[in-house]
Amino acid sequence: MATPAPILPQPTAPAEQASAARPLLPPIILASFAIRLVVVFFTYRTLPDADKFYERFGWEMGWIARALATGHGFSSPYHPWSGPTALEPPLYPALLALIFRLFGVYSLSSAFVTLTVNGLLSAFTAIPVYFSARYSLGTRSAMYAAWAWALYPFGIYFSAARPWEYALTGLLFTTCFCIAQRIHRSRNPIVWLGWGALFGFTALSNTSVLATLPFLLLWALFNARQNVRGRLLSGALTSIGVLAVLTPWTVRNYRALGILCPVRDNLWMEIYVDNFGNAPLDDSSPPSAENRPYPATDPAEMRRFLALGEPAYMAEKRALALSNFHQHPQYSFLVVKTLRRVLYYWTGYWSFSAREMRDQPTEPAMVFYLGCMTLLMLRGAIRLYLTNRPAVPPYLIVLCFFPLTYYITNPLMDYRQAIEPEVVVLAVAGAFPWKRTRQTIA
Repeated sequence: MATPAPILPQPTAPAEQASAARPLLPPIILASFAIRLVVVFFTYRTLPDADKFYERFGWEMGWIARALATGHGFSSPYHPWSGPTALEPPLYPALLALIFRLFGVYSLSSAFVTLTVNGLLSAFTAIPVYFSARYSLGTRSAMYAAWAWALYPFGIYFSAARPWEYALTGLLFTTCFCIAQRIHRSRNPIVWLGWGALFGFTALSNTSVLATLPFLLLWALFNARQNVRGRLLSGALTSIGVLAVLTPWTVRNYRALGILCPVRDNLWMEIYVDNFGNAPLDDSSPPSAENRPYPATDPAEMRRFLALGEPAYMAEKRALALSNFHQHPQYSFLVVKTLRRVLYYWTGYWSFSAREMRDQPTEPAMVFYLGCMTLLMLRGAIRLYLTNRPAVPPYLIVLCFFPLTYYITNPLMDYRQAIEPEVVVLAVAGAFPWKRTRQTIA
């Protein structure tokens, strides 16, 4: 007996889709923003902590923004003045510097505005979440996904309590992903060029998104409704769009620091700190690893950073990491540590030792929460494969390739926020009973 073919989604007319989205999205966005604004009122006063060098006000992002706002240029990624930097991408520090100029450097007003802007960006992320989910799951499920994003604890906390690039990257990258799902249908060269430019712009907020671009682009070109020549042109235009956006910042880094660096220069420092040095002797979890030799937390490393300058300091870390890898190999440690990072990234589990429970008393609750989300996400991916197979590859690309940088450095929950919208969409798909078809929930 032949196996029945999976039930695929029936496309909805554009006019019908637009009319369905109009009444749904405004209430979701308003509710999402209102929830985040309530949290802002409870958190913004904790940011201007002068006794700790304002580290809670964005750490490196905040210190660079301070330099920009006070006329020192894109420089000084730590509290002491230290000259030009490429330690962080430029987009969020520039936004934060604008807020500092308008409302005061490290002021309470700036704290409130910063978190409010983050909350607004996170609320607007419901728009690409909705359209991304509608493409994969249908209109009704898209509504559930948008509401899930509005109420999602990570989406709320990391926008309304943390002055970092999470909300900005989330909005930009989810928009890139939403376009990636559909762009193979377009023959318009401007669309492909614009998608590449948007991807480059997003990389100026978080460089890790570039790990997904080659694979999303190849998938789109493979499915494009064009001949070989048209596909080559579309791929070239997307690449040109990315390069056109990244090149000015690359030139700036070369002129200011004398290094060829498209966006940021700290990867080897992160690799060394988290895999070599004293890392093999430190069994604490990633969030509590405060004994690592970072300039921001280690006075001796700060003195060395100031003495050498940023380019030489980063070159030294690269040399130390390669030397440790070749001359004092600890392959078993590196393999085990990487696998533990992968597990931590998706479950929050590092260990339940007495020390871990003292340093991270909320870890059991976090493991339960993240474990449930990951199971729902995986169930949703399987369910999507059975009901709408062509929609699966973009999700798999994002989930497989975006985290790679963090698997070899530091897998904090902070560093998965850019892909949380995709996780939410798949979790919503996984929350429906297996027997319900795609058409039923659409």
